[in-house]
Amino acid sequence: MLSAPLAARPASGLLYLHGFNSGHGSPKAALMRAACAALALPCETPQLPHRPAAALQLAEALLEALGPNPLLVGSSMGGFLVTCLAERHDHPAVLVNPAVRPARLVSEWVGEAFINEHTGERFVVETAHREELTALTPRRVTPERYLLLLGTADETLDPADAFALYRGARTLLHPGGDHVFSMLEAYLPAVLAHGGHRLAPGRVTIPASD
Repeated sequence: MLSAPLAARPASGLLYLHGFNSGHGSPKAALMRAACAALALPCETPQLPHRPAAALQLAEALLEALGPNPLLVGSSMGGFLVTCLAERHDHPAVLVNPAVRPARLVSEWVGEAFINEHTGERFVVETAHREELTALTPRRVTPERYLLLLGTADETLDPADAFALYRGARTLLHPGGDHVFSMLEAYLPAVLAHGGHRLAPGRVTIPASD
């Protein structure tokens, strides 16, 4: 597997943003914490509010604590939020099966009730969710700053949409990979390399509590 090229400046920390209705306790968040622990790299994997504007505001508030050049990583809806941050602050970013038309996606859920299994929170998707996503959507993206990890068998999002939006970005396609991207552990060296750090394969150990 090809790894991403080392960044000119090693990342000073890592911010991981989870997907819609996921959380701090998700397997991908645990992997990011473990990978950063192996490198003694500051790491934040916040539990995000379900409203996108509030989620972005929380994520943005954490950037300063991660130093001048954090690596941003996001999955699904978190990938969209990471794109917003990367374009605002000129940071390198890794996107795992990112949502590229989130307002349209959320339109299908308006009025639907959800329970977050990580927090127990119950909420209903409202038109305000869609309106916030529309307002937050960047007018353009800078492909050179991104590494895309795409599963070709994503059952939730069409990987072709992400490939088209971020055309020119370094992209790793996993044949048969699902939306959850359950093979993420194997790609951690590439993720960290995009932030200028070398992580040896197999070095990451997930604590039992995660």
